[in-house]
Formats: sequence, C-alpha cells, structure tokens
Amino acid sequence: MDNDEILLSVIIPVFNEELTISNVIDRLKSVLKKEDFRWEIIVVDDFSTDRSLSLSLNKGVKVLSLKKHVGKGCALRVGFSKSLGTLVTTIDSDGSHRPEEMPLLLTPILENKADLVIGSRYLMKTSTKVKRFNVLGVQLFNHLIHFLVKSKVSDSQSGYRIMKSEILQNMSLKSGGYEIESEMLVKTAKMGYKIKEVPICFEQRTYGKSSLDPIIDGFKILMSIILAYMQDR
Repeated sequence: MDNDEILLSVIIPVFNEELTISNVIDRLKSVLKKEDFRWEIIVVDDFSTDRSLSLSLNKGVKVLSLKKHVGKGCALRVGFSKSLGTLVTTIDSDGSHRPEEMPLLLTPILENKADLVIGSRYLMKTSTKVKRFNVLGVQLFNHLIHFLVKSKVSDSQSGYRIMKSEILQNMSLKSGGYEIESEMLVKTAKMGYKIKEVPICFEQRTYGKSSLDPIIDGFKILMSIILAYMQDR
C-alpha cells in the first residue's frame, strides 16, 4: 500500500473521560505527525456528562456529539459512517492504549500482510495487569470464535485495532455496546479477510470508572458472537 494513497481515520469513542481524553488526543497527534500520509482524528462523544466534549472541541479534531447516551458500539458505528479513511483505527479514550504503539499495528497492513490488525494485551512477554475475571471471559470468547470461524486470536475483545475500510463497507454492524469488537471480528473472519495480532502494552485505567458490566455485557458479547456467525453480513 503506497503512502500517498492512505488516509487514516482514527476513531475515539468517549463517555465521561475528561481526565484522559486530552492526553490521548495530544499523543495521537504527536504520533501521526511523524507519518507521511494523511490522517484525521474523529472523537465521538457519547453524551458525556463531564467536560469530555468541551475538552475534545478545543483540540482541533473532528468531534461528533451524540444527543443521548447510546453505548460504545453505537458511537463507533457513527464514527465509521463519518470517516473518510482508506484505513480505520479504533482506540479507547481512557488511556489504557498507547498511541505510540500505533505504528506496530500499522506495519502488517502497510506490508499487505493483514486486512485487520488487533493489538493484543496477552502477547506481551512481560505481564499485563488485567483483572482475572476479564481474562477468563476473553479466553471463553476466543475459544468460541475459533470454534465457529477458525480464527485463532488471543484478545478478541481488544478495542485497539486498524483495518482496511473495505471491511466495514462490506458488513452491516448492529451492536450497540462493547460487543461490537466480537461482531466485527467474526464477520471479518467469515468474509475471508486476513487477521493478525501484534503485542501491545495495556495500562489498566487509573482514572474514572469503567461502564462495562462483566455479567450483562459478557452475555451480550456471547450472543453477538453467535448472531454474527449466523448472519450473512
């Protein structure tokens, strides 16, 4: 893939992350300015009740403000619909992902070795601090995805990804919450696209509180995997 053909869209779903969003955007800009292709940063504010929206608006990036709180999946889908990139990146807004590692995810796609690259928390040789309950849940989902679509991944729930935009154009996403990562992965595998993982560092959030409910969202993720497998696209 030639750099002059690339427009990279970085989509950041945000809900009440006033303590981290400015830092994430600043670091993303610093990383992207070193690349020799075009890029855009799209913040999708999911009706935050803190200063996340105002802080994002002051950063000189594209900001989409939702009129009610609809969930991560819906926010990402809005971002996808407004993105112009040939490549699309998703990254969390709580500071758990390192923008400085984005080139690691980009490389396999630029070398035409992958169509979707996932940043995996579980491929690092050094230990990554992730709650044990979450680890067990991810392992369950990994095994189910492998059983259904023969795609073997170590971190099916990672929100740090880069993909070719044609993947999104060829699928119809329906997830409203955290289950969107599973839906995307299963449908991408079913369509025969090349999927690759790269190791990333993961910094468990130290500010704010996650809105993910292990039981409710875990069930939604499980159902999304099954439904994505059953759906045509």
